[in-house]
Amino acid sequence: MLPNTYKLLQKKKKAILELWMKNQLADEGLREDLISNDELRSQSEELVSALIGNLSSDSIDDFNSDQWSPVIEILGGIAITRARQGFTPRETGNFVFSLKEALIEVLQQELQGDLQSLFAESLKVNRIIDNLTVVTFETFIKGREEVILRQTDEITEISTPVIRVWDGILALPIIGTLDSARTQVVMENLLQEIVETGSSIAILDISGVPAVDSLVAQHLIKTVSATRLMGAECIISGIRPEIAQTVVHLGIDLSNIITKSSLASALAYAFKAMRLEVRKINAVQKF
Repeated sequence: MLPNTYKLLQKKKKAILELWMKNQLADEGLREDLISNDELRSQSEELVSALIGNLSSDSIDDFNSDQWSPVIEILGGIAITRARQGFTPRETGNFVFSLKEALIEVLQQELQGDLQSLFAESLKVNRIIDNLTVVTFETFIKGREEVILRQTDEITEISTPVIRVWDGILALPIIGTLDSARTQVVMENLLQEIVETGSSIAILDISGVPAVDSLVAQHLIKTVSATRLMGAECIISGIRPEIAQTVVHLGIDLSNIITKSSLASALAYAFKAMRLEVRKINAVQKF
């Protein structure tokens, strides 16, 4: 950019901000449910100030220059925040694209008598905003990945609850596919609960597991082994006929593990092992 253009944009910083705000507020896709107008203005003003303040003949040709660090840092923070707030990639991209429209509109107003300079300066503005857009999307994707990983961990924790069904008896219903990562969570939760409650029997119910292959079976065996090392007996319940056939077909040896067809059967076995008896009490006759 020409030195006069830098001065022009600095002089017109307020006009650029107002045009940009006008463009954003006029957008039908404006997410007022996710961000207030005051917060939007604050973000826009901070970015405009950093962008115009760092424009120079050196920075325009080298986007890797340290001069762009403040701008990239501010934009990265905005992108991360928007990813966590639930904005879509398109909505986040439009935030930056609408700034380009404001910058070029100001250039058109001030350089309309010099088409050659207008064309050259507009190309440079496009180059700057394109680079900033790439940075925005890269940071936004990282933010979304963090959100997804956190939600996955939370769902995994929720989907593997350890239930204290009786004094000394724990049950852990497993729903969905059992992979290596989830097996680790299952073992950690179960072992921790065994330590905290002093339980001697743990029931793994796999009624909600869609299929059992050799890998799932290995994960179950590891969990049973870890439970035994803690001094507790482990029972696997929810062995449906199709799962039993698959286990036999694959040649998986579960002979050393207590298995039951249902959670009720496993609980009955646990009661018997702990010498507990549950009886139905006859209703008390009222007089």
